[in-house]
Amino acid sequence: MKFEPFDKAFKVKVNPKNNHHPPPTPTPATTTTPTRPPRPPRPRPRPTPTLPPTLSLFYYNNNNNNNNNGGVSIRRWLSTVAKAKAKAETELELELDAYSAIEVALDSVVKIFTVSTSPNYFLPWQNKSQRETMGSGFVIPGKKILTNAHVVADHSFVLVRKHGSPTKYKAVVKAVGHECDLAILVVQSDEFWEGLNSLQLGDVPFLQEAVAVVGYPQGGDNISVTKGVVSRVEPTQYVHGATQLMAIQIDAAINPGNSGGPAIMANKVVGVAFQNLSGAENIGYIIPVPVIKHFIAGVEERGKYVGFCSLGLSCQPTENTQLRNYFQMRADMTGVLVSKINPLSDAHKILKKDDIILAFDGVPIANDGTGSNFLFLCGGGVVASFTPSEMNLLWLG
Repeated sequence: MKFEPFDKAFKVKVNPKNNHHPPPTPTPATTTTPTRPPRPPRPRPRPTPTLPPTLSLFYYNNNNNNNNNGGVSIRRWLSTVAKAKAKAETELELELDAYSAIEVALDSVVKIFTVSTSPNYFLPWQNKSQRETMGSGFVIPGKKILTNAHVVADHSFVLVRKHGSPTKYKAVVKAVGHECDLAILVVQSDEFWEGLNSLQLGDVPFLQEAVAVVGYPQGGDNISVTKGVVSRVEPTQYVHGATQLMAIQIDAAINPGNSGGPAIMANKVVGVAFQNLSGAENIGYIIPVPVIKHFIAGVEERGKYVGFCSLGLSCQPTENTQLRNYFQMRADMTGVLVSKINPLSDAHKILKKDDIILAFDGVPIANDGTGSNFLFLCGGGVVASFTPSEMNLLWLG
């Protein structure tokens, strides 16, 4: 064996027949080609606007002249657009009313703190334990605060606080109307009235008109505004006074603490929040302006709560056919049956038991008792007319 010097180049010989080491493949010769300048990007065609299906249908039917369905479609499309526009305007009106209500209410709505002691009817010689309640109220002309009667019922003392002020001022209850659930408070401190503005009373709103309820409901200490629309205007049972008077139903949320707060529309008060319907969603009630004005007018004229008038009688519906036949009512007659009369009322001098009230002041009375004014069929078949303002009888035969 012959050894070579280590400093020489070390070379490895590869057997060309060995499959593990194939011979290198020759690389083809590359030819250089001249390069072209880049093409400018082609402009994309803009999509052509397409008409709505109703418009396309209109033009298609108009060209064929087969029928007039296209005209109906375009009118239907315009009606849909009009309804959407009206809905957007209503939502915008609600937002604007809510914003204006906040601006007006900041200097008018106050928070009321009441400490009350209710009587114990099982132990008449002592009262129940004291409890603290909170409500809302607002300033009316004459430096007075209007709120609900149940907010200050059985009160020991009442405190009021303005928005943005930590100071509480003592208030005196001037008048309470439990029947209509309204009360008037007076604050003797002149410092309290600095910066406060009174709210003006408006009118009864129409259905679907937007209102904003302002107050201090539970869940926070700051002022709150909820908005909604008028859903119904009809006589409603007042929970506090157990009476039935006119009320306005709205879909704005009214929670404990909102009681006594104003319902504002166009910078004027259209009602006072006082109750909601338990077991339902967003059904609240406000006391309308006519009831508020009657309460305030009675307090200003006589210095105390006067109340609301009543006919002093109880009526029974005449929907039963046998009952109508018993009293010989014709098919065209509708009315209610007088079942009881208060002996101290003015109606006791005119009406008798088992009289049938057909109409009131010319307005017919339905068999279910709906109606506002009375004409009645007296006992013995005599028809008489009764006008509340004149309180007289007109014998017709």
